[in-house]
Amino acid sequence: MVFYVNSQKKESSSEIAFLLRKCILHHPGPWSELIFLCIGSDRVTGDCLGPYIGHQLSQKEIHGVYVYGTLYHPVHALNLEKASDFIHTHHPQGLVIAIDASLGKKKHLGYVTIADGALYPGAGVQKELPPVGDIHITGIVNIAGMLEQLTLQTTRLSTVISLADTITQGILNYTNSLICL
Repeated sequence: MVFYVNSQKKESSSEIAFLLRKCILHHPGPWSELIFLCIGSDRVTGDCLGPYIGHQLSQKEIHGVYVYGTLYHPVHALNLEKASDFIHTHHPQGLVIAIDASLGKKKHLGYVTIADGALYPGAGVQKELPPVGDIHITGIVNIAGMLEQLTLQTTRLSTVISLADTITQGILNYTNSLICL
């Protein structure tokens, strides 16, 4: 099941934290580390959502949480498979949460999706990349249709930053709740 969260609502980061917890609790099997795999390129405005979230999360020291894909070290189409292999080798007990920008319907612009299961990065721009993650989070940065690559290049930075800030705060709300337990 895919959950949609309107990032413009006041309580959206709390809702993201709640849904993230729900997906994590629903995930079978033991895990001892949380891995955030933030996918995208800092060279395309609409695609920098993942690296920007990764950058924000990497500024925090959270025990048992690892972040791959930042503005300085992005994970993108050219190195995704290598990064995924590295994560599986170095974090065999890790629960991978993949984060990426996506294109969607006009009514969902500015929404966040959270769902169980793998993310298929690049699908919106007709790239065939391997699925990644046990859970995924996307931010709908623009409208799908024709000329997706151009659409990503002309996406408003304010939309990306607003979504990234909300998603990051939702993740931090979740991880902070773990510390309190």
